[in-house]
Amino acid sequence: MFVELERLAMRREPVPAVVRAEPRPERTVLVRVFRGGTGVSAPRMVAYPVPVHKGMTVLDALLWIKEHADPTLAFRSSCRMGICGSCGMLIRGEARLACETQVATLGTEVIEVAPLPNFPLIRDLATDFTDFFGHHRRIRPHLHPPDDQDSGPFQEEFRQTEAERLEYYQFTMCIMCGLCDAACPIVALDREFLGPQALTQAYRFAADSRDGGQADRMRIVDTAHGCWRCELAGSCSAVCPKGVDPALATQLLKREVLRRRLRRS
Repeated sequence: MFVELERLAMRREPVPAVVRAEPRPERTVLVRVFRGGTGVSAPRMVAYPVPVHKGMTVLDALLWIKEHADPTLAFRSSCRMGICGSCGMLIRGEARLACETQVATLGTEVIEVAPLPNFPLIRDLATDFTDFFGHHRRIRPHLHPPDDQDSGPFQEEFRQTEAERLEYYQFTMCIMCGLCDAACPIVALDREFLGPQALTQAYRFAADSRDGGQADRMRIVDTAHGCWRCELAGSCSAVCPKGVDPALATQLLKREVLRRRLRRS
C-alpha cells in the first residue's frame, strides 16, 4: 500500500511557483532628496520620479530610489513599522518617521526629504546620534537599587501598584528616534543642553517607585544645561510619533527638582 502511494505521489505534476506581482502604480510623484555630507560633493537637492501605489510610505519611496535609481543614496531604516525609530527625517519641513508617513496623505506631487536638523550630518539623510546617545547615558537611564538594599543579590521582586506604574508609563513609550531633539529650538542653540529625550527619560525613572537613584539623577538635571534650559516651546511634543509628550515630562521634572530643593531647605 505504501509503495502504491509513493508511486502516485511521484506521478503528480509539479506545482508552479507563485510569482508575486508588483503593485500597480497609481501615479508618479517627484521626491526631492537632500544629497551631500562630509567628504562628498556640495549639498544639493536631487529629484527622483517615483511610481506610487496604494499604501506606499516615504520610506518605501526612498527604498525604491535606492533599488531602481541611485544605489548610493544613504539613509537609515530597520523595522519599517514605527518601532525602531531609525528612519527619522525632515519630510516637507517636518520631523517625521518615514515609515509612518503615507505618500497619499501628504497631498502633493512633490515631496522634499532632508536630514534631521540639530544633528551633525554624516551623508545624505543619515545623521550622527553620538551626542544624543551621550545625553541619554548621562541621566543614568536604568533603575538603581534603593538606598537600604545591600550589594548582594535581590531576594524578591520590587513590587509596584498599578497607580504607581501609571505615573511614568506614558514616558516609557520613547523609541529614541530623535525627532523631539530635532524640533527643539534650544537644542539648536545649546549643544550641551540635555535635550527633551534625555530629560523625559530622567523623569521616567525619577517617577518610578522602584528606583533609588533619584538624588544622583536630580543633580544631573538641576543645572544650567538641564531641565531649566527648556523654555516650553512644545515643538518636541508636537512631533513625537508615540505621544510621549516630552514637554510635559520636562515640566514635571522641574516640579520634582523644586520639591527636593524645598525638602533640603
